[in-house]
Amino acid sequence: MKAVRFHQHGDPGVLRYEDAPDPDLAPGEVLVRVRACAMNHLDLWARRGLAGVKIPMPHICGSDVAGEVISSAAADVSIGRRVMLQPGVSCGRCAECLSGKDNACRQYEVLGYRNHAGGYAELVKVPVQNLVPIPDEIGFVQAAAFPLTFLTAWHMLMTRAQLKRGEDVLVLAAGSGVGQAAIQIAFMHGARVFATAGSEEKLEKARALGAYETIDHYRQNVAEEVRRLTNKRGVDVVIEHVGQATWPGSIQSMARGGRLVTCGATTGANAALDLNALFARQLTIHGCYMGTKGELMRAARFFFAGQLRPVIDRTFPLADAQSAHRRLEASGQFGKIVLEV
Repeated sequence: MKAVRFHQHGDPGVLRYEDAPDPDLAPGEVLVRVRACAMNHLDLWARRGLAGVKIPMPHICGSDVAGEVISSAAADVSIGRRVMLQPGVSCGRCAECLSGKDNACRQYEVLGYRNHAGGYAELVKVPVQNLVPIPDEIGFVQAAAFPLTFLTAWHMLMTRAQLKRGEDVLVLAAGSGVGQAAIQIAFMHGARVFATAGSEEKLEKARALGAYETIDHYRQNVAEEVRRLTNKRGVDVVIEHVGQATWPGSIQSMARGGRLVTCGATTGANAALDLNALFARQLTIHGCYMGTKGELMRAARFFFAGQLRPVIDRTFPLADAQSAHRRLEASGQFGKIVLEV
């Protein structure tokens, strides 16, 4: 098969479009012909290298995949079935998996990250339980753009933050995958959404997705604007995934009893926390890592019904993955960048 691999860490130039061995199926696995693979910041981190994280070489990135089943070593799988893939791979046997908390499994991995080759390829193998059938009217590019960010945003808002109708939600970086997903999910559940972005074009797109008010995080002080727009009250929920650069403002934006949910730290992981503010204002901070298969299935119902729609920024052919990585690194996108295979 053809695949995009890297043999060493580095800039986008280390990505090579080349021949790679076809995956060998183990019992319980299926082989999917990849039609589209959406990109995530995890792809950039894996390519650059992370301290303490060993990436097997040569490596194939790609967590968000849509395509067709072409072979199976599992029973009762329809060959030719159109699917998108649950990006989280777990053991399926431990207490956490069996209780529906598969993202807490000790063996939990993300497709295309450490020990599982991903979707920057013509073929990818996954456990049969990671298949999510998609309707014929859903295109492969749209399907690939849905799983990871909408699963994460759903888990952040609905499970961790326990979002209630009528609450105020601050979504940072509206143009990111998690940002555009969180705006839609919060709006659909009756929240008043405040969103940040770095250009008027992105702010306009955020409003089109359901943001009630928008804040230019380069030209305005986010916490001050949130306080002004909420009559000094602050927001009930903060969706944080930027990290070090935005953390102080995120904490200051919270109302008494507010909840902050974080799923990433793209600008750095060293954030300070004022403990006096934490206990005196009775704030809650939740960590979030992906979400469960059950949550993806619940979110997917709204996707298939047309109530949630992943925003596509641009598509690139698989062979031009270097250009796609450069665009994601430049943070110029609004929504998902997708490789078409």
